[in-house]
Amino acid sequence: MSILLISKTKDLTPFRDALLALDNNLDVEIWPDISSKERVTYAVAWNQQNGLFSLFPNLNVISSLGAGVDHLIQDNSIPEHVEITRVVAPGLTEQMCDFVTMSVLNMIRDVKQYHLQQSQARWNVVNRTPKNSLKAGVMGLGELGERTAIRLVSNGFRVSGWSRTKKSIDGVTTYSEEELDRFLADTNILICLLPLTSETTDILSLKVFKQLKKPAFLLNAARGEHLVEEDLLYALDMNLLEHAALDVFKNEPLPDSHPFWSREKITITPHIASVTDPHEIANLILDNYKRMLSRQELNNRVDRQKEY
Repeated sequence: MSILLISKTKDLTPFRDALLALDNNLDVEIWPDISSKERVTYAVAWNQQNGLFSLFPNLNVISSLGAGVDHLIQDNSIPEHVEITRVVAPGLTEQMCDFVTMSVLNMIRDVKQYHLQQSQARWNVVNRTPKNSLKAGVMGLGELGERTAIRLVSNGFRVSGWSRTKKSIDGVTTYSEEELDRFLADTNILICLLPLTSETTDILSLKVFKQLKKPAFLLNAARGEHLVEEDLLYALDMNLLEHAALDVFKNEPLPDSHPFWSREKITITPHIASVTDPHEIANLILDNYKRMLSRQELNNRVDRQKEY
């Protein structure tokens, strides 16, 4: 039996090495360099080529290499009997909390303007918006979203959260799926940490931006497919939004010719909000691999109907 690592875009060698460092008896291979398709029982995938999974007749489990599983849900080659899991790692969560807090503070303190002034040798104090006059709204209250909401509360923000089902989080006003309009009307800083599903694709649209409380800001650290790009540009041009911080995009790397690059009201980072550490991830993968072998319940199983 072997563990197969698959990705079109990521160097998987550090992940293979980290797994072998934990157990040098493991048989770990990286697609397409494999000895036998029949030996593959456990796969770990990120942005894989669609259609591959039907090639492995003894495949039992596929793990995402991160918290997101949209690349797996959208792959019709995965047989129905194969379990799908995702990675829930404390390190990923901590990084996301740090990134969101940093990004929100940078936006409301207009740090980008100070960077611009420095390049022009200009000394000018920019008016800032006190954080106690704003409310941060987190879309998606899974592991990442809940911990991020709590971190923002601990940093002195008033915080609300929106999710499919209403949750109870100390210090956070929560809304259910049916209460989206109420959530938006009470939100200045919209933070998207939603899973990408058929229902959440294009959710960050002009309709949503118009409902936000002014002044309004946007942070998307989930998936590029959540955002209607033309609607964001219009919202910024019409001053419906003061600023947008974007870490994820429909096409990555973001093309040189993309209009986002030239907008002063947009801050771009190259999908670095939460970066997987091979050693931390290897421990989680190995644990679930052993659970599969001993027929124990897997950690962080994905519900294909819910798409997360």
